Amino acid sequence: MKSSKQKLVFRKKILALSVLMAIGVAHADEDEDVVKLTKNESSVSVGAGNITGYSADRSIFTQYNGMRNNDVNILLDINVLKLNDEKGLWTKIEGHNLLLDDREFIYSQNKQGDWKYSLEYNEITHHEIRTINTGLRGAGSLSPTIVSLSAPGAGSNLNLQLQRQAETLGVEKWITPSLLFESTFKNEDKTGARLSGEGVTCTSGSPLSRFACGGTANLGGAVLMLPEPVSTNTKQIEAKLNYSGEKFLVSGGYYGAFFTDNYGSINPNLTDPSNAANPNFNSHATNLLGYLSSQIALQPNSQSQQLYVSGNYAFTPTTHSTFKYAYTHATQNESFSSMGLTGAPDGVSSLGGEVDTNLAQFGLTARPMPKLSLLANVRYEDKNDKTPTASYNVLSSPLTTAPTYSNNYSSSSTKVNGKIEAAYQLPDHYRATLGVDYATVQRAAPPTSSGAATDLGLALGGLRANTREVGYRAELRRSFTDTFNTAIIYVHSQRNGDDWTFYGNGHTSTQPININGTLPMTMMDRNRDKVRWTADWSPISKLSFQFNAEEGKDTYTGPIETGMRDTNMSSLGVDAVFILSESWKLTGYLSKSDQTLHVNHTAEYLAELTDVNTSVGFGVIGKPTSKIDVGGNISYMNDSNRYNQTGGGLPDVSYEVTSLKLFGKYSLQKNSDFRVDLVHQASTLNEWSWGSNGQAFAYTDNTTVTLQPHQCVTFLGGSYVYKFR
Repeated sequence: MKSSKQKLVFRKKILALSVLMAIGVAHADEDEDVVKLTKNESSVSVGAGNITGYSADRSIFTQYNGMRNNDVNILLDINVLKLNDEKGLWTKIEGHNLLLDDREFIYSQNKQGDWKYSLEYNEITHHEIRTINTGLRGAGSLSPTIVSLSAPGAGSNLNLQLQRQAETLGVEKWITPSLLFESTFKNEDKTGARLSGEGVTCTSGSPLSRFACGGTANLGGAVLMLPEPVSTNTKQIEAKLNYSGEKFLVSGGYYGAFFTDNYGSINPNLTDPSNAANPNFNSHATNLLGYLSSQIALQPNSQSQQLYVSGNYAFTPTTHSTFKYAYTHATQNESFSSMGLTGAPDGVSSLGGEVDTNLAQFGLTARPMPKLSLLANVRYEDKNDKTPTASYNVLSSPLTTAPTYSNNYSSSSTKVNGKIEAAYQLPDHYRATLGVDYATVQRAAPPTSSGAATDLGLALGGLRANTREVGYRAELRRSFTDTFNTAIIYVHSQRNGDDWTFYGNGHTSTQPININGTLPMTMMDRNRDKVRWTADWSPISKLSFQFNAEEGKDTYTGPIETGMRDTNMSSLGVDAVFILSESWKLTGYLSKSDQTLHVNHTAEYLAELTDVNTSVGFGVIGKPTSKIDVGGNISYMNDSNRYNQTGGGLPDVSYEVTSLKLFGKYSLQKNSDFRVDLVHQASTLNEWSWGSNGQAFAYTDNTTVTLQPHQCVTFLGGSYVYKFR
């Protein structure tokens, strides 16, 4: 009897030990997964890359990636993630392209549920893709000197670049379990120069002809390349409190943006003796040179500050709301004298720009029945432009019989947007959605008696104080099977408004058809119709497709025949993913879209502008062995702009690029890899704006801006990757 009891106890012990061993194994597996999640792998990658071609042959490919000037570039990336178990402290260090001029560096520490801070540095440089050949002295300065070249191409090449450097500090602190404080500060400096210029055409009827051409018209004019010097600083500050309750979440805070331009104006110098011999200036040298030597204003200092509160509230488990209110105060009041500008009205020392904006939004979602969902949203924005109105002398010269004045005018507006939507689950796996959208805009249009009326009439036939738009949406979705879902959406909207305020001469109240200029397309009556179809299909478990197609048309009408008449757009696209095995996957996409605009001009011709974009790509990623990872993709894109018009047209502008990207990674050891990257890109950019039929466009001083239209670049890089925990 005693022996039987001993055996039973022994068996129970064996069973308990077996259970404990199983639990131990499970915990071991779990611990390994936890280790992977909590002690993420860190790495350092060091390598070099070689890029082919001269600067002009790779200007498109290298305009942003920091490889414009050097054939061989050192590559350095770091990614460090550490956890201090005792303190529960995460430390993250991340850096990309640290030795190139598009570098990025991030350092952060985080104690979960308590606090976090981060320091971030970003830098990127944009290199002008075109080659500038010029005699200009002091390019990119505030006082450049125009020097005429004896012939196009006789000067020296100029490389313009624009560098951005930004530092960001972020802080988070949990004050209580329900209250979180967040703050960020970003400082960005932008330096360099960008391509720009100025000019005038001496044509009959233009007020500039009298001013710049001494009253002589149809004698040509002048255009000069004057790079815009850039030295700006932008500071952005945001601080907010987030409070979360049982049924609601609310966030309130402050956001400020402060822009400073260290430069005020450009003062070109055209007094170089070589300009006197330039026949392009001889026809009206005194007037023209005086006009082109006048000041060119740069961006003035400005700032914007905002107070806001936003959040959501759950009335019931099936009824939720969202809300937001924001007040923004924006100013632009840098003095004209500090910018080096003259000619302001008496008693006016700055624009005194001041705009106050109030924004309010409220939304509601509800599910009154299991099959019915409702949504409603309204948004109100009131922009009050308090900028003083003044008459500015925009054209003044001893050669003019009288100065020409222009008034600035208020840009105040009130906008209201609303949306109502209902979705219902129908039988047989159908789901229908109906929606109504409403939008209205009330603007402050300048009166016809203002000093701006004449100048507005030169370009605009009129303005509209109020527009209203109502739109309707209908959507039907169906799940045919577990592997095929589709939806079709139809949108129709109509926009109209109040009577127009007409500007300029040549019209009467009964004959508005004679108005000079055009009407803004955002204010014209418009009918819009759009249809969109989407579908998801998985014929087998390892193959999936996504399809989309869209067709749309806008029709514009107005009291005059000039301006936008209609637009048409269409697009087709398909994406595919094919999982060959656990180690290999294929991806692909194909898309085509086009948009056509028909525009009537005041000279009684019709322009047809068409943009067609086609893109296709194919990719593969795989793991042929346990130590080798490979992948790559090939893509093609063609974007073409066509300009057709009555009586002829302009040449097409097209950009075509074919890219091949390959990579391979070999595991040298458990903690180290070697990676190879190959990129080959062939691009063609055809445009007529800087040259046609092999003839480069030349400025009045014979400066030229050219581009190598066919560019072919190959990049080959290798990196050693060391991994550690």
